[in-house]
Amino acid sequence: MKKQKTHSHVVMDDDKNSNNYVRIEKYNGTLVKSLSEEYGKLLSEIGENPKRQGLLKTPERAAKAIQFLTHGYDIDPASIMRGALFKEKYSQMVIVKDIELYSLCEHHMLPFFGKAHIAYIPNGKVVGLSKIPRVVDAFARRLQLQERLTDQIRDCIQETLEPMGVAVVIEAQHLCMQMRGVQKQNSVTTTSAFTGEFLKNEKTREEFISLIRSVLH
Repeated sequence: MKKQKTHSHVVMDDDKNSNNYVRIEKYNGTLVKSLSEEYGKLLSEIGENPKRQGLLKTPERAAKAIQFLTHGYDIDPASIMRGALFKEKYSQMVIVKDIELYSLCEHHMLPFFGKAHIAYIPNGKVVGLSKIPRVVDAFARRLQLQERLTDQIRDCIQETLEPMGVAVVIEAQHLCMQMRGVQKQNSVTTTSAFTGEFLKNEKTREEFISLIRSVLH
């Protein structure tokens, strides 16, 4: 079912130490209402009392939270890329590493989180660097598999930027493994996806791996 248009409100924190921080939240009011009802039923089903003081606003908070955590469905990652393409003769590797990502596993709807490392080799065009983390976020803020997420980021950059190659590595911890199931607290899952020069040229791929492992800052 297609989501209806969202409404936004601004929260201004006037505390002297806040630097006038502004938080903008956008929610579909109709969806908040229907989801709140479902979360209220869920609380009852697991043996809780949704009428007790600590839980009175929990259904509404949860409804807003799930909208935020899945807002990537409302974003077109390719349009993010196309909005900041520039002609440039630069043809060396461009890397954006340590991009924080947060997503929800589609099997249990539990979080997985970690970092993405992305590189591309320009072929006459470059993209504004801030757009790459935004593409990561657009795909991550959906129900996901880490393997699919890795491929989607790679394919989006390859298809819109048309570089000589794209490399994506994601390292993430999955709460479905840490909180339930095998309950292994320190496990990290790594996935990778490559195109072009990164796929067919071992030295190029090794350079990328070496650079994302190094501490240059």
